[in-house]
Amino acid sequence: MERPQLTTAQIFNMSVGFFGIQFGFALQNGNASRILQTFGADVEHLSLFWLAAPITGMIVQPIIGYYSDRTWNKFGRRRPYFLVGAVLTSLALIIMPNAGSLSVYLPPIFIGAGMLMLMDASINVAMEPFRALVGDKLPDSQRSIGFSIQTFLIGVGAVSGSFLPYILSQYMGVSKIAVAGTIPNNIIYSFYAGAVILLATIIYTVVTTKEYSPEKMAKFSKEPENTEEPKGLATILTDFSNMPLTMRQLGLVQFFSWFALFSMWVFTSPAIAQHIYKVTPGDTTSVAFADAGNWVGILFGIYNAVSAVYALILPAIARATSRKIAHAFSLTAGGAGLLSIFFISNPNTLIFSMVGIGLAWGSILAMPYAILAGSIPAKKMGVYMGIFNFFITMPQIVNGFFGGLIVKEFYNGKAIYALVLAGIFMLMGAISVLYIHDKKLET
Repeated sequence: MERPQLTTAQIFNMSVGFFGIQFGFALQNGNASRILQTFGADVEHLSLFWLAAPITGMIVQPIIGYYSDRTWNKFGRRRPYFLVGAVLTSLALIIMPNAGSLSVYLPPIFIGAGMLMLMDASINVAMEPFRALVGDKLPDSQRSIGFSIQTFLIGVGAVSGSFLPYILSQYMGVSKIAVAGTIPNNIIYSFYAGAVILLATIIYTVVTTKEYSPEKMAKFSKEPENTEEPKGLATILTDFSNMPLTMRQLGLVQFFSWFALFSMWVFTSPAIAQHIYKVTPGDTTSVAFADAGNWVGILFGIYNAVSAVYALILPAIARATSRKIAHAFSLTAGGAGLLSIFFISNPNTLIFSMVGIGLAWGSILAMPYAILAGSIPAKKMGVYMGIFNFFITMPQIVNGFFGGLIVKEFYNGKAIYALVLAGIFMLMGAISVLYIHDKKLET
């Protein structure tokens, strides 16, 4: 039995919560390195602090996927996890920029890093079930559209979150600089807004979206029931070892793509501050450092805006060519965008680099999941979406342990070369995607 087609409004409603998640995630991406530097972190140590995201994701997502596959109560299957993740993430958004005021209990860098870990864990609790919800609700012919609309809302949320600190300082008179060891008010107020918006949008999705009951899901599933299936952790390990060929092939593409993205998120702020604004290492109080940080927020907003628009036309590109070709083209554009930053001296010209990165980001958030969803059993949609996160977190963990060391020992502290390496990895991902076996074709 095939799942019924949903209207565009229904697909939109089930992904509105992702707008809020990405609003908060964008605030973290654009400002976490700056906050940690303000609290005393060295550039070469930033990647170690950022390990909180992939490590918690690697642990949390498969477990959440496993239990969300088996959850059913009055709130549904996936929706209870949306709510819990939203509440915890909102709390972390409120506390993180205020870590300095809690220094009587612990050093601010410890509190800031702890809130970064809590935020990442909470975002993962909410994020993984959203991916699985698309697989639950949509037939294969609508999954590219479903993930693309999800990517569109991710992009809009990220643009809003990335631009907000700049808007507050430039147009609303909120201070963008602060004394040493404290966070500017424009960042603090932006994090407060992110907490409210994240919680409100998650609640909207929970209220407007209904989930199929286990009985209905069983009718949609074509796989026979396995009454002897192992339980708990054993199931996750068994499913991991039995993952489909397509999923394994996508793993290599994901490794290259997410290694590059991690470098970009961690090192763009110090790279642009050093390479373009000529900020000296260790300077976190100058106007130039503040301007560089605010401009990075704008640039991140631009690439997310591009990804939001691109996500709407990506299904058409995939139908005209193939999902593999569309993804390979997008990753190539991203690699070129990252490499171009090295040759730029005018901050405004970086906008063109962000266009290429935005094409890659829009595809990374949609195409791998569209390809994957058609190759995994429907009754294991949640756990396999969680396991698939391993291929996102592992490259970030590798980068986290070695990226900062490479910057210090091989690049002499010049973070711009981390972005060059990221561009090379993105191009390698574009090549590897051509070898994926995508057995599901769009109808």
